[in-house]
Amino acid sequence: MSAPRRQPIARPTIREVAQAAGVSRSTASRALSGSGYAAPEVRERVRAVAKEIGYVVDVTARSLKQRTSRSVGLLVSDLRNVFYAGLASGIGEEARVHGRTVVLVDLHGDGNDELAAAETLVGSRVSGVIATPVSRHLSEYLSRIGVPLIEIDRRFDADSTDAVVVDNRAAARDTTMRLLKAGHQRIALLIDETEWTTGEERQRGYLDALVARGVPIDDSLIVQAGWDADEATAAARAILSRPDRPTAVFAANNVLAEGTWRAAAELGLRVPADVSIAGFDDAPWMSMVDPGVSTRMQDSRALGATALRALLERIEAPDAPVRTIVMPTAFVDRGSIGAPPA
Repeated sequence: MSAPRRQPIARPTIREVAQAAGVSRSTASRALSGSGYAAPEVRERVRAVAKEIGYVVDVTARSLKQRTSRSVGLLVSDLRNVFYAGLASGIGEEARVHGRTVVLVDLHGDGNDELAAAETLVGSRVSGVIATPVSRHLSEYLSRIGVPLIEIDRRFDADSTDAVVVDNRAAARDTTMRLLKAGHQRIALLIDETEWTTGEERQRGYLDALVARGVPIDDSLIVQAGWDADEATAAARAILSRPDRPTAVFAANNVLAEGTWRAAAELGLRVPADVSIAGFDDAPWMSMVDPGVSTRMQDSRALGATALRALLERIEAPDAPVRTIVMPTAFVDRGSIGAPPA
């Protein structure tokens, strides 16, 4: 004998919330959505009743009814990198404050999937997109179909797309200058790429500092070191194994800094007695090693929260002038920079 079919449990309705709270359906709707006026004591009573009986606002149904979406799209390069994870966290926290949901797509380091990922977000009816772009094609595609975009961390379309970034050039110049002031002349730059604005501007800042101090530029000390810690370790190991090895390394992101630290340890080089290390971005491990890694910190969560607010402002004012928001950075000295070896 087959078991009797279980009847689906009916979800509480807005009408039931209104009846239990002793208000009209429209008042209950206003109290729960925050759209329109409801007296504070009424709002609290309605929300308490909704929580008690288990009523949850159907965001999708509301969006269809109002012909607007309460979701925003987020397209990030690689969540395995703590920097991008911080961006996503900041965006998610700010979205909740504004009653928005986030539809996330992670490229896992494969930029070839960018447009397909964007199509997935558009298919999810997002009201706008925040992205760490890998090409100009993303802004062109979204602009063509009328979906607002905020470029974050790097930018490709300064003329027609809003962005939230840091001043990578000035930050890299200041970081390199700290190594120069410590007495280093042979400073290697480990960089992941120079096709995006982040890498290109960080390399320019490094070169700016060398020129300002009259230090000859040695192109052999500028090394593109790949996208993961293993590739970064191999590149750092190669340059630190040279007979004329650099006395300092500026690793232009947290993954490159990890690779440099690993390579120095494998080669038995003491930090900073044998080689000084300066990073860009912060990561938990940097404060857990001895000495800690001195690095240029950018607040990825604040970047994400700012980008979410910028997107909502763009959705509300689609014809407003395009703008670039530049966020601050700070240098954290943890002791990995010292005088060059005698």
